[in-house]
Amino acid sequence: MKRIEAIIRLTRYEAVRKALAEQDITFFSYWDVRGVGIATEGHLYRGTIYDTSIIERRLVSIVVRDENVEKTIETITKTARTGEIGDGRIFISDVEDTIRIRTGERGPETLYEKK
Repeated sequence: MKRIEAIIRLTRYEAVRKALAEQDITFFSYWDVRGVGIATEGHLYRGTIYDTSIIERRLVSIVVRDENVEKTIETITKTARTGEIGDGRIFISDVEDTIRIRTGERGPETLYEKK
Protein backbone atom coordinates (compact mmCIF):
# COMPACT_ATOMS: atom_id res chain seq x y z
CA MET A 1 0.00 0.00 0.00
CA LYS A 2 1.13 3.55 -0.69
CA ARG A 3 0.22 7.00 0.56
CA ILE A 4 0.05 9.53 -2.25
CA GLU A 5 0.16 13.17 -1.20
CA ALA A 6 -0.37 15.77 -3.89
CA ILE A 7 -0.06 19.51 -3.48
CA ILE A 8 -2.16 21.09 -6.22
CA ARG A 9 -3.64 24.44 -7.19
CA LEU A 10 -6.94 25.30 -5.50
CA THR A 11 -8.43 25.97 -8.93
CA ARG A 12 -7.66 22.41 -10.10
CA TYR A 13 -9.05 20.58 -7.04
CA GLU A 14 -12.60 19.96 -8.32
CA ALA A 15 -11.32 18.59 -11.63
CA VAL A 16 -8.88 16.29 -9.79
CA ARG A 17 -11.62 15.10 -7.41
CA LYS A 18 -13.94 14.24 -10.32
CA ALA A 19 -11.17 12.53 -12.29
CA LEU A 20 -10.23 10.40 -9.27
CA ALA A 21 -13.89 9.42 -8.79
CA GLU A 22 -13.99 8.24 -12.41
CA GLN A 23 -11.06 5.95 -11.53
CA ASP A 24 -12.98 4.60 -8.48
CA ILE A 25 -10.73 6.50 -6.06
CA THR A 26 -13.47 8.03 -3.93
CA PHE A 27 -12.03 8.23 -0.43
CA PHE A 28 -9.27 10.65 0.48
CA SER A 29 -8.51 13.54 2.81
CA TYR A 30 -7.57 17.09 1.88
CA TRP A 31 -6.39 20.25 3.56
CA ASP A 32 -5.97 23.84 2.50
CA VAL A 33 -2.27 24.60 2.89
CA ARG A 34 0.11 27.47 2.35
CA GLY A 35 3.72 27.28 1.34
CA VAL A 36 6.65 29.32 0.19
CA GLY A 37 8.17 28.67 -3.21
CA ILE A 38 9.90 30.28 -6.14
CA ALA A 39 6.63 31.25 -7.79
CA THR A 40 4.61 34.16 -6.41
CA GLU A 41 0.99 35.00 -6.94
CA GLY A 42 -0.73 38.32 -7.18
CA HIS A 43 -3.67 38.90 -4.86
CA LEU A 44 -6.32 41.46 -5.68
CA TYR A 45 -7.47 43.60 -2.77
CA ARG A 46 -9.66 46.67 -3.31
CA GLY A 47 -8.55 47.02 -6.89
CA THR A 48 -4.82 46.71 -6.17
CA ILE A 49 -2.70 43.64 -6.93
CA TYR A 50 -0.24 42.67 -4.22
CA ASP A 51 2.58 40.19 -4.84
CA THR A 52 3.15 37.64 -2.14
CA SER A 53 5.54 34.78 -1.57
CA ILE A 54 2.83 32.79 0.27
CA ILE A 55 1.25 30.31 -2.13
CA GLU A 56 -2.16 28.81 -1.34
CA ARG A 57 -2.66 25.21 -2.41
CA ARG A 58 -4.64 22.10 -1.51
CA LEU A 59 -2.97 18.97 -0.10
CA VAL A 60 -4.71 15.74 -1.11
CA SER A 61 -3.79 12.58 0.80
CA ILE A 62 -4.79 9.17 -0.58
CA VAL A 63 -3.88 5.66 0.59
CA VAL A 64 -4.19 3.13 -2.25
CA ARG A 65 -3.40 -0.49 -2.93
CA ASP A 66 -0.20 -1.07 -4.88
CA GLU A 67 -2.10 -1.88 -8.09
CA ASN A 68 -3.79 1.57 -8.03
CA VAL A 69 -0.66 3.68 -7.52
CA GLU A 70 0.19 4.42 -11.16
CA LYS A 71 -3.38 5.17 -12.28
CA THR A 72 -3.79 7.53 -9.31
CA ILE A 73 -0.56 9.37 -10.09
CA GLU A 74 -1.41 9.63 -13.80
CA THR A 75 -4.90 10.93 -13.04
CA ILE A 76 -3.62 13.63 -10.68
CA THR A 77 -0.79 14.63 -13.01
CA LYS A 78 -2.96 14.92 -16.12
CA THR A 79 -5.77 16.75 -14.36
CA ALA A 80 -3.75 19.14 -12.18
CA ARG A 81 -1.23 20.16 -14.86
CA THR A 82 -1.56 23.66 -16.33
CA GLY A 83 1.98 23.79 -17.71
CA GLU A 84 2.87 26.80 -15.58
CA ILE A 85 5.22 27.15 -12.64
CA GLY A 86 3.46 26.22 -9.41
CA ASP A 87 1.41 23.23 -10.60
CA GLY A 88 2.47 21.33 -7.47
CA ARG A 89 4.17 18.14 -6.35
CA ILE A 90 3.29 14.51 -5.70
CA PHE A 91 4.92 12.53 -2.87
CA ILE A 92 4.68 8.75 -2.52
CA SER A 93 5.48 6.79 0.64
CA ASP A 94 4.97 3.25 1.92
CA VAL A 95 2.13 2.35 4.29
CA GLU A 96 2.93 -0.62 6.50
CA ASP A 97 -0.56 -1.54 7.64
CA THR A 98 -4.15 -0.33 7.91
CA ILE A 99 -6.82 -1.23 10.43
CA ARG A 100 -10.56 -0.79 10.02
CA ILE A 101 -11.63 0.44 13.44
CA ARG A 102 -15.24 -0.79 13.16
CA THR A 103 -14.34 -4.45 12.47
CA GLY A 104 -10.70 -4.78 13.50
CA GLU A 105 -9.75 -6.02 10.01
CA ARG A 106 -6.18 -5.40 8.90
CA GLY A 107 -4.45 -5.01 5.56
CA PRO A 108 -5.25 -3.66 2.08
CA GLU A 109 -8.84 -4.98 2.12
CA THR A 110 -9.68 -2.33 4.74
CA LEU A 111 -9.25 0.47 2.21
CA TYR A 112 -12.56 -0.10 0.42
CA GLU A 113 -15.82 -1.86 1.04
CA LYS A 114 -15.94 -5.42 -0.28
CA LYS A 115 -18.04 -5.81 -3.40
